[in-house]
Amino acid sequence: MTRAPKEPQPSRFPGEGVRPFPWKDAMGFGLGTLRLAPDAFWRMTPRELAAAMEAVLGPREAALDAVSFAALRARFPDAPAA
Repeated sequence: MTRAPKEPQPSRFPGEGVRPFPWKDAMGFGLGTLRLAPDAFWRMTPRELAAAMEAVLGPREAALDAVSFAALRARFPDAPAA
């Protein structure tokens, strides 16, 4: 049986729809707030850093989904441009 070749995935250009990792904030939290030694900070995984941030700062609120955002926009419409 012959399978059709997979279509190539569209390539993503650097920075397209993706924010850069907030290194300054992560380093400030790890080295400043947690007072980690640099070698301990750089050995942490992103999940470990996120767990430490959640333990200190509390859980993050989830972003609005499309339906909730549409309801919010309907409830509080922007004023028409003059």
